[in-house]
Amino acid sequence: MEINRDLAEFIGVLLGNGHISRKYNRIKITLNFIDDLAYLNYIKNLVIKLFKVKPIIKKRKNENAIDLFIFNQKIINILINKIGLMKSPKWNRAIIPSSALRYDKEVIRGYFDTDGCLSIVNNNGVRYPRIEMKVMPSPMQNQFLSILNKYGFKFGAYQIGKGKIRVQINGKRELKKWDKIIGSNNQKNISRINSFLNENVAESGLPRNFRYRFEPLTVPNID
Repeated sequence: MEINRDLAEFIGVLLGNGHISRKYNRIKITLNFIDDLAYLNYIKNLVIKLFKVKPIIKKRKNENAIDLFIFNQKIINILINKIGLMKSPKWNRAIIPSSALRYDKEVIRGYFDTDGCLSIVNNNGVRYPRIEMKVMPSPMQNQFLSILNKYGFKFGAYQIGKGKIRVQINGKRELKKWDKIIGSNNQKNISRINSFLNENVAESGLPRNFRYRFEPLTVPNID
């Protein structure tokens, strides 16, 4: 199976909130039931497009979490044996396969959309955006930092215990760069990016072309 941009993004999703188990013969991706329903639908369609299988979606009882499952040994073998992903647990082992580094922007996008966040920080009355991603101890850490350096992002990487790091990218200029280079396919992130940039651009009187604003959303059937 040849790696393309869609598969590279799916690899990023798996590295973020994915779980590959040979024992249970399954791939599981966990998302927030409240904030990520539209993105769940996006991933479901991505799986169908890539692998020609329809995933199973189940909401967890008494939790704001929802899981997408793929029960397919052939797909698991492709991801591990041919693509080069590590099976779970990912701690100390996760790595971006060398074959996927050709599409490193898409990998980072998939990771950010599942395991990253964009927050708006109020610093003495001045609002500024902050992109954050936490990365577990693994070869993936240095790969992430190298990719961010490659595209000229200004960022900080901070140890937060047990070998885990928090990658932090601050400011409107860096957010604009992120939107242009990496982007997002998670409506939650798209809305926050557009909201902040629109707020700031409106103050300067300059127009902005929103790439995603009018895209229709389809909420998945989880029955």
